[in-house]
Amino acid sequence: MSGKSTAELKVLAAKARLGAVIGTYHAKSGHPGGSLSAADMFTYLYFNEMNVNPSNPADPDRDRFVLSKGHCCPSMYAVMAMKGYFDWDELTRLRHIGAMLQGHPDMKRTPGVDMSSGSLGQGISAACGMALAAKFDNKDYRVYTVLGDGECEEGQVWEAAMFAAHNKLDNLVVIVDQNGLQIDGTVEEVCGIEPLDKKFESFGFEVAKINGHDFDEIKAALDRAKTVKGKPFAILMKTVKGKGVSFMENQVGWHGKACNDEEYAVAVKELEEKIARLEAEV
Repeated sequence: MSGKSTAELKVLAAKARLGAVIGTYHAKSGHPGGSLSAADMFTYLYFNEMNVNPSNPADPDRDRFVLSKGHCCPSMYAVMAMKGYFDWDELTRLRHIGAMLQGHPDMKRTPGVDMSSGSLGQGISAACGMALAAKFDNKDYRVYTVLGDGECEEGQVWEAAMFAAHNKLDNLVVIVDQNGLQIDGTVEEVCGIEPLDKKFESFGFEVAKINGHDFDEIKAALDRAKTVKGKPFAILMKTVKGKGVSFMENQVGWHGKACNDEEYAVAVKELEEKIARLEAEV
């Protein structure tokens, strides 16, 4: 499967961040911080990793993706729009009554969304079920799920982890976005989860730790995941919450609020300038 170059991926990721800012601004609500931190992984998954086809979003042989931290869907929606699942203009109707794109993924309303999610801890369980179904059906599709690091405080995450290892779900990749912040403060202060790598290993996972903003490291981890047999794979990616917008970076207050008019103008200017610089390098 041919993919995008690193230079092209950087452009797409910057556009995904812009889309998240546009969507939450027009909604006057939403979760930009964690959307921006995960934008690089979303971009790589949809453009270089997953076997998916927007022209046939229900293909039974497609790879599956579950956004377990469902509130961070704005940048995922932007990536899906660029991939061709729906028009970019849908982002301006984010969270509006009757709109295709809601504040959490909706598999009944949005083409390409494999699981409705948002209640933290449940998405990884659904992903486990999909991966087990592939085993039962002798299918070779793979299942990917993205969790938040604060979400790993949920007990259901670890029930799912036990289930995945017990059933030898080597077609499952669990990706944890470790931006270090959650709604109430830092993850360390609220309920520390470290050493997270040792926890996943003790539950039977193979683990990779990466910089979640480095496409080479993302590629290496996902390539390695495909070589592991007999156990699930976890990718722990260190990221910056609010990545790409100067006043949002590493600021817990941007977990769940939208830009006002002045902030929006600054964010759009920064991202559009970044996009222009990156496009000049392609």
